[in-house]
Formats: sequence, C-alpha cells, structure tokens
Amino acid sequence: MIKEACVESFKEAKLAQERGANRIELCSDLANDGLTPSFRLMQKCCSELDIPMMVMARPRAGNFVFSDLEVVQTKIAINLAKEAGAAGVVIGLLTSDNKIDEKNTRHLAEYASPLPVTFHKAIDEMEDPVEGVRVLKTIPGITRILTSGGKPTALEGQETIRKMIAEADGRITILVAGKVLDSNIEEIQKITGTSELHGRRIVGELVEK
Repeated sequence: MIKEACVESFKEAKLAQERGANRIELCSDLANDGLTPSFRLMQKCCSELDIPMMVMARPRAGNFVFSDLEVVQTKIAINLAKEAGAAGVVIGLLTSDNKIDEKNTRHLAEYASPLPVTFHKAIDEMEDPVEGVRVLKTIPGITRILTSGGKPTALEGQETIRKMIAEADGRITILVAGKVLDSNIEEIQKITGTSELHGRRIVGELVEK
C-alpha cells in the first residue's frame, strides 16, 4: 500500500514522512484544492526529504478549463518542478463541457517528460469519470489518476472507483482520494482494491503538538 500525503508546507511534509507516508503531493493553497507551490518550497522538500515529491502544477483556483496563457503557466511550473528535483507533477485540464482536454493534457504530459504525471481530481467533475480513464490511459506520461469516484468521499464513490480500476486495466494507477484517513485507509483499500491512496490526513493530522 502506497500512502501519498497531501501537504502545503515543509513542516507538514517532514511530519508526513516521519509518520510513514511513502510519497508527497506538494501544493499551496489547499483551501482552493491545491495550487502550484513556491519554488523555494519545492527545493527545500526535494533536497531535505527522502520520499518522492509530486508537485502540483495548477496556476489558479476555480475551474479546470485552461487558457493558452494558463497552459504556458503550467509549463513554467513543470520547469520549476524539474529544476527542484521533483519525482513528478500533478495536472488536470478539462474542456468547457467537462471532458478531458486531451490536446493540452497530451501536450503537457509530453512536456513534463521524463517526469511521470498524475491527472488530479478534475476528473471527478466529469459526468462519467470512467470515460476519463479511457482517454487518459492512451496519453503517454500519464501514470496515475487521482479520484474519489466523482463523489465527495472514496467510500461514496467506491463503485465508480472499482469501475475506473477495471477500465485502467493495469495501464495506469488509480490513486484513491476523498476523506482517506489513517483510521479508514485499510477499509478503503480493501473495498476499492487500489494499491495507492491519497489524503490530507492519511497519516493523521499533520500538526505538531
């Protein structure tokens, strides 16, 4: 079981590592579902911690329909992640009718190479996240999809998550999120069948006492 902790500071990342997280998703502004972190934070986490850092590349809060300028801003974030020594990047782009923005996603995944790319929970905005898997598994460089099965929690979205895993057919990893806690992670792993899970409190509250 891989536990990916979602954090927005070095202190949280360090504590997550100490508590057994296997990987970090590094963001800023988690109140808005995560934006690109500062280069300084990327550098510090990548250089001082031992577990892989997946860096969020998202230029603004709000929807996931990106303008040409925002695609360029995402590329700049990818450049910074590479320079900092990140293990991968996290992106998510949709069209105005909530389909995968295949053109720009393909372009950014190629641009990020050789870093692996996680497509984030933008997929949960789709009417049918399983269709999203069908598209994303054809795009080289996309290695994971972060999802709660289109529902607020993984437990509520478990049926769709299982369908997404079946559609992925081992070609892409379904990284399960949605109120995954240290107290329910084993239950969620068992009912979904996933091998990788993600959460803000996946190794407990990241607050030093």
